[in-house]
Amino acid sequence: MIEKPECFNRAIALFDAANGEDPNQDEGQPKELLYAQRMTEMLHRFAPDAPEAAQLAVRAQHIKRWTVPRDSYPMTKEGYFAWRTGLYKFHADTAGELMRQAGYGDAMIERVKKAVGKRALKVNPDTQQMEDTADLVFIEYYMLGFAAGKPDYNEEKWLEIIRKTWKKMSETAHTFALSGQLKLPEPLLPLITKAISG
Repeated sequence: MIEKPECFNRAIALFDAANGEDPNQDEGQPKELLYAQRMTEMLHRFAPDAPEAAQLAVRAQHIKRWTVPRDSYPMTKEGYFAWRTGLYKFHADTAGELMRQAGYGDAMIERVKKAVGKRALKVNPDTQQMEDTADLVFIEYYMLGFAAGKPDYNEEKWLEIIRKTWKKMSETAHTFALSGQLKLPEPLLPLITKAISG
C-alpha cells in the first residue's frame, strides 16, 4: 500500500474536525462526520485503488453542510436547484481552504475542488468516482430512511428517483451495486429491480 503524504492525514483530520462540529446527530455521532466516514469506507470497498484526490473528495463532499440550510434559499424547485449548486461551490471552497492549511499546493487543491464541486461528471474520473461513492452510500445507508420520510411519493415518483440515481453512476458502480457487495435496502428491492430493468 502506498503511504500517504503527511498533508493527506492533516487534511482528513481538518475535514473531520469541521464535520465534528455538526450539531445534528445520527447514530450518536455528528451527522456529517458519520456520512464522511461512510463515504471513505464505501470508496475503500468500491475502489480500493482510488487516487489521493478522490479519497480527499469523498471525505469532504458534505463538509459543513448544516451551515447552509435548505430554507436559506426559496422553497421552490428553482430554489432547491440554486441551493444544491451553491452547496457544491461551498463544499469545494471549504475543502480547498482546509487542504491549503494542511499543506497542499494549488494543483491538488484544484483537482479535489473540481470533484467536490461535481464538475465534469462522466468526464472527470475523480468527479465520477465521488459521485459513484455518494450514490452507493445513499442506496445502502439512506434510501430507506428517505423513503420513510416521503410517504406521499407514489411508485412512479420512486422509479424516477432510482433511475436518476442509477443514471449518474458509472457502469463500474452498477456492477458493484448488483454484485452482492452492496447492502441493498430489502423493502425497496422490488422497486430498484423494476427501475433499473425498465
